Amino acid sequence: MKNIVINFKKDKGLVPAIIQDYKSGEVLMLGFMNSEALKKTLESRWVYFWSRSRSKLWMKGVKSGNKLKVKKILMDCDADTILIKAELAGTSVCHTGSKTCFKEVI
Repeated sequence: MKNIVINFKKDKGLVPAIIQDYKSGEVLMLGFMNSEALKKTLESRWVYFWSRSRSKLWMKGVKSGNKLKVKKILMDCDADTILIKAELAGTSVCHTGSKTCFKEVI
């Protein structure tokens, strides 16, 4: 594992984590990670997030079966946002049952 230095000093120790389908490039969802969630994600190669509403670590899909297998992790130039290219092991990412959380046009 590389020595990754993500800036967790902003926003109460959380950074945005954009999840993108590694084949199609479609943006699937946005979650938040703290250092523990990133560490678990790097170790297991399955996506973990920090739940802001429940104040706890959670693995995406542990209840639904719609897990996200990490293919590649990138960080932005400011080291305060993560992009995870992942393979969806299941049919949907969104709690509404949709493949992506980004489907509403404004």
